[in-house]
Amino acid sequence: MVSGDKKLHIVMLGQKRIPSRKGGIEVVVEELATRMVRMGNEVTCLDRYEKRIGKEELTDIYQGIRIKRMWTYNKRGWAAMTSALFGTLVAAFGKYDIVHFHAEGTCNTIWLPKLLGKRCIVTIHGLDHKRAKWGKWASNYIKAGEKKAVKHADEIIVLSESAKKYFKDVYNRETKFIPNGVSVVEKKKAKLIKEKFGLGHEEYILFVGRLVPEKGVQYLIEAFKGLNTNRKLVIVGGAADMPDFAKQLKQMTEDSDKEIIFTDFVQGNLLEELYSNAYIYVLPSDLEGMPLSLLEAMSYGNCCVISDIPECQEVAEDKAAIFKCGDTKDLQDRLQKLCDNQKQVDYYRQQAADFICNKYNWDEVVDKTLRLYQGVD
Repeated sequence: MVSGDKKLHIVMLGQKRIPSRKGGIEVVVEELATRMVRMGNEVTCLDRYEKRIGKEELTDIYQGIRIKRMWTYNKRGWAAMTSALFGTLVAAFGKYDIVHFHAEGTCNTIWLPKLLGKRCIVTIHGLDHKRAKWGKWASNYIKAGEKKAVKHADEIIVLSESAKKYFKDVYNRETKFIPNGVSVVEKKKAKLIKEKFGLGHEEYILFVGRLVPEKGVQYLIEAFKGLNTNRKLVIVGGAADMPDFAKQLKQMTEDSDKEIIFTDFVQGNLLEELYSNAYIYVLPSDLEGMPLSLLEAMSYGNCCVISDIPECQEVAEDKAAIFKCGDTKDLQDRLQKLCDNQKQVDYYRQQAADFICNKYNWDEVVDKTLRLYQGVD
């Protein structure tokens, strides 16, 4: 917080819950909120109320963050909408200076806290209405939230230059580009992953992300099945929103003589070891906001292979190998060359960590966001 500035009372909504590393929004909210609290601000996070969370936990404190859990209708397509509705009511009538909305769909009721004099900030984590998991009704609802954000938000934060251009071209609305950050990490030896999954150092190709169509895991599985390699493929991530798609992915592996491991969601030391010991990390996405898993993979000094969508290329620049989005054969060729050429893998590794940690810093992200809250940037 800039010296002399008053303590801010901030409320954030749009995340599922914290602490959690299950999604990019949850990571961003946790990173922002914990740092803002340490700087002397008061931060409240309005999380979803999930069935496994007991009533005694409706309010809580996590690393100084005040957590309130909003009533949520836990059905696909309804959870985000209902929790956001009740969250907006709490934000509007609570004693907060700043209401920070995360994601487009959350913004359908942004007009209410704005009407009551709150300063409203919106972070667009990606163009959610384009995601394949949503049906027509949900996509239209999300797009409506996008339009409400454009009309009512004091400031809109975007995570990529392509998103900035989108809002300018479609709505003639100026936005602020504030990318996500990444932390300096210490690589770990393969201990837990050896015990749990039978994985050793450099014995696998890694993917980390939600199991949804736009992440492109289907391309990776097909490409991997055609590789000439003894390495395994490790797919880290859950599919709470699209269990049928996850089943389809697993069915794709049934005719393969190669070992493909689905770990489901992991975090903590297990995830750190998986990042630390991968031979290659692959992000084959069709659609992204700003891929936090790519930042994390590069921070561990991984050789990364990414699709050529702008959101991935903006992050990695020339420090990753690139293939044509959606082109399984191109991905396979790129992976085969890296499997056959350790020197090329080492070349990308040597550049990754220092580059990404210098380019994306959470403390700088927080400083820019606080200035936006205060209207001084």
